[in-house]
Amino acid sequence: MAPRDPDDTPPAASRAPADTPEITARVRDALDLVRGMAGNIRVSLHLDMPREDLESFGNEGLLRAARSFDASRGVPFRCWATLRIRGAILDGVRASGALPRRVYRRMKEIEAADEIQDALVEEDAGRPVVEPAEADARLSRYVATMATAMALASRDHGRRDIENVVDETPTPEEMVARAELATAMRAAVEQLPEQEQLVVRRYYFEEASLDEIGKELGLSKSWTSRLHTRAVGAITRELTRRRAGP
Repeated sequence: MAPRDPDDTPPAASRAPADTPEITARVRDALDLVRGMAGNIRVSLHLDMPREDLESFGNEGLLRAARSFDASRGVPFRCWATLRIRGAILDGVRASGALPRRVYRRMKEIEAADEIQDALVEEDAGRPVVEPAEADARLSRYVATMATAMALASRDHGRRDIENVVDETPTPEEMVARAELATAMRAAVEQLPEQEQLVVRRYYFEEASLDEIGKELGLSKSWTSRLHTRAVGAITRELTRRRAGP
């Protein structure tokens, strides 16, 4: 069970002899992220699982984040840790047993957005932002690309055809809107270069992980992540162009 007080000693795993005082301090100072993330995910996914179990998963993710953190990347530790804590909690939830389809779909949305955010943050790390307009443009790019990833992921879990981006809808108007979005997404995916198209189809429509896709392509996880982000960025730009019209 995770410690309840931010000043408490970090979880036992973080006191392993191999861990430096700096790693231990990172874990201790970011325990609030674990507690907050566990609570948010429990509410967001409507889980019956005890919050303490989620915090335990999150603590493992925090420890891995503290050990793998590299300040030279220019990414703040709490940003680095947040995505890895959330990923560890979701992995723990997935491994816990059968879950409703809606939970799997929501988890896929979160994971897809996190993959995009992680890649974009690392890509932009160390780049100075000199003008407010540039900062706004960068944030807009993050939000738009992450939204596209979530839209691609918001399909029925386990189905493999791209048309299933459209889910069941309560009104004809929503059905038409989502059908139009699915058509636009399908066209955008078909315009991608072959390798990027394969990544999108395997990740979003065949439930493969980026690690698995990378191994199939003979690529590192880092390079596969770049292909994924590049592909979703291209889809985002095509959807924006279509909305803008001729």
